[in-house]
Amino acid sequence: MHASPLPLDPAAVRAHFPAFSEPSLDGWAFFENAGGSYPCGEVVDRLADFYRRTKVQPYAPYPAAEAAGEAMEAAYRRLAAVFNVTADAIHFGPSTSANTYALARAFARHFRPGAAIIVTNQDHEANSGAFRRLATEAVEVREWRVDPVTGHLDIAGLERLLDDKVALVAFPHASNIVGEFNPAAEICALVAEAGAISVVDGVATAPHGPPDIAAVGADIYLVSTYKFYGPHLGLMTVRPSLAKALPNQGHYFNDADLGKRLTPAGPDHAQIAAAAGIAEYLEAIAALAGGTEPADPYRRAFAAIRAQEQALMAPLVAFLAGRPDVRLIGPAGTDNRAPTFSLATRQPAAELAASLADHKIMAAGGHFYAVRVLEALGIDPAHGVLRLSFLHYTTQDEIDRLIEALKRVLAGRP
Repeated sequence: MHASPLPLDPAAVRAHFPAFSEPSLDGWAFFENAGGSYPCGEVVDRLADFYRRTKVQPYAPYPAAEAAGEAMEAAYRRLAAVFNVTADAIHFGPSTSANTYALARAFARHFRPGAAIIVTNQDHEANSGAFRRLATEAVEVREWRVDPVTGHLDIAGLERLLDDKVALVAFPHASNIVGEFNPAAEICALVAEAGAISVVDGVATAPHGPPDIAAVGADIYLVSTYKFYGPHLGLMTVRPSLAKALPNQGHYFNDADLGKRLTPAGPDHAQIAAAAGIAEYLEAIAALAGGTEPADPYRRAFAAIRAQEQALMAPLVAFLAGRPDVRLIGPAGTDNRAPTFSLATRQPAAELAASLADHKIMAAGGHFYAVRVLEALGIDPAHGVLRLSFLHYTTQDEIDRLIEALKRVLAGRP
C-alpha cells in the first residue's frame, strides 16, 4: 500500500510510549485506541515517581506532602494551557460518566421550572444517559437525531429544537461510532445565542484534534485522559462562573472550594499529578514537528497529529471504499473524520475482532456504549460494529497489516 509522507517520524513518536518496547506486545498492532490509548512515558514516569516519593496526603506542611501538592497543581496549570482555559476551569473526576452524573444532579436543582434540554442519539451514553434521566424530574428532554443512513448530525435539526425553554444542549464533538467531527464552535454559538448552556463531549476528539476550549466556546467540555495518552481519569473544563452558580455536589464544608464542588469523589492524587505528563508529551511532539507556527506549542502539536493521522487514514479509506460487503459508518473521506472507523458487516462484530486477533491485530466489536446511534442506523447492538481506531503513533506498516488481515477475515479465511 502507498500512503502520503508523514510529518512526524513514527520511531521518534513511539519512543515516548513504553508499550512499544514491551516484549509481550511485540508484533501486535493496536487498533482499539478509541477504547483507551497507550499512556506516554511522561505520564508513566510521573505516576511512578509520585507513588515512590510522595504517596502521602498532599498539601500538609512537610516536604513530601508539599511536593505532592505541587505535582498536582502543576497538572491543573499545564492542562489548562493545553485546553486554553484558566486553571480554575479544570476539574478531575474518576471518569467522564461520573462527571456527567454529578453535573446532571447539579443541573436538576439549577434549572428553572419548565426547562427543556437537548441531547443527541449520536452520543456515547456517558454524555446522554445522565441528562436523559432528568425527565423523571419534570425536565423536558428533546432528542436531536442523526441521519439514519449516514449518522450525521444536521445543525438544522438542532435549530428546530431550540427555543426559549431550552436550558442545556449536550452533544459530542465527535461520536465514538460515527467518527465525524461536528462543528462544535458553530453549535456552541447557536446554543449561547439561545441562552442555553453547552456541554460538549470531547472524549473522542481530544486525542486527534485541537480542543481549544476558548475557540470552541463550550461552557463545559468533557475529556477522558486515558484516551488522551494519560491516566484513567475524567477531566472536564467548566466555565468558572457556571461552576460557582451550580449547586455544590461535594461536602458542604467545601462549598467555597471551586475545584471540589462538582467532583464529590476525589480521584487518585497520583493520577492527577501524572496527567501533567500529557502536556509535556505534546510539547515534545511540537518540537518534533518543528517550525514556529502556530506559536502555541499545543496547537502546533495537534496540527502535526492531525496531519499524521490523515495520511495514515488514506489507505484504509481507499480500501473500505471498494468493499461492498462493508458499511462504513460516517464520512467516507479523511477531511472531517477521526481515525475511528466503525464497520457494519454480515459477520457478528465480536467474531471478526477475534479473527483479527489471530493476525495480531488488536480490535474490538460491540456497541461501545453508543447503543442509541446503532439503533438509529438500523444496526442491532447485539451484532455490533467492528471498530478500528488508531492514533498518530500507528505506523504505515500496521495500516498495511490491518488491510491484509481484513481481506482475509471478511472473506472468512484464516
